[in-house]
Amino acid sequence: MIKNPDEYNDPPRPFFEHIVALRSCLINAVLAWALCCIFCGVFSPTVLGWLKAPAAALEEAGKIKIVSLNLTGGFSQIMSIAMWGGTALSFPFVMYFILRFVFPALTKREKIAILFFLLCGTAFFGVGVTFAYGQLAPNVVRFFDVVNGWVGLNVTEVQIENYVPLILKLILAFGLVFQVPLLLFVLGWLGVITSDSLRRWRRFAIVLAFFLGMVLTPPDPMSQLLMAIPLILLYEVSIWGVYFKETCTGEHSSKKKDGEPA
Repeated sequence: MIKNPDEYNDPPRPFFEHIVALRSCLINAVLAWALCCIFCGVFSPTVLGWLKAPAAALEEAGKIKIVSLNLTGGFSQIMSIAMWGGTALSFPFVMYFILRFVFPALTKREKIAILFFLLCGTAFFGVGVTFAYGQLAPNVVRFFDVVNGWVGLNVTEVQIENYVPLILKLILAFGLVFQVPLLLFVLGWLGVITSDSLRRWRRFAIVLAFFLGMVLTPPDPMSQLLMAIPLILLYEVSIWGVYFKETCTGEHSSKKKDGEPA
């Protein structure tokens, strides 16, 4: 897949054959997504048990009980887990079919950058999901329990229809946000942005980090800070990563010479 376009696609195909290839790409991607949704739906009881784990301590203490007040509650959870889980699970397969269609038109440098982004992006997504599931989600559940006790609300039953979207939103938001610094590094590696421009945008990045923490996390200050602070730190890491790349390739020194007065 990282061969030169002329070697991979020799001779060049006419426009109609590209349309046929695009149709095949879309069919395979949709089929992979549907199969992954079915797979996640079959194992939805296991996934639901994982999602309920952050509240296990409160359930064991007898403070809360996760229930459903609707007759169709179980079916709705199966569909929700199948859709969200199938979309996340099918992402590598969908990207494979898309890259098979797009790669012949790209240069070798662009192909390597995209593959690097996909591989490292998967690792960063896993780190974000692991951090949100193992550390943040239990603390968020305990935080809301403390707030309910402080205002005098005795919440003994929690509806599964409200609990599962809260945990899913938290986990997926952290997984996606952890992709931003990696995207900045890839853009810097391709020469689209520079370390100097990232430094100039630092103030806007800090504001955007807190805005994302406000929008993508539950409405409590702790989870917002726990998203904004790592995002700011990762932004700083991306600045140094782009700077290191510019220094190794000599781009930073050449820009300095170009900026010097004649």
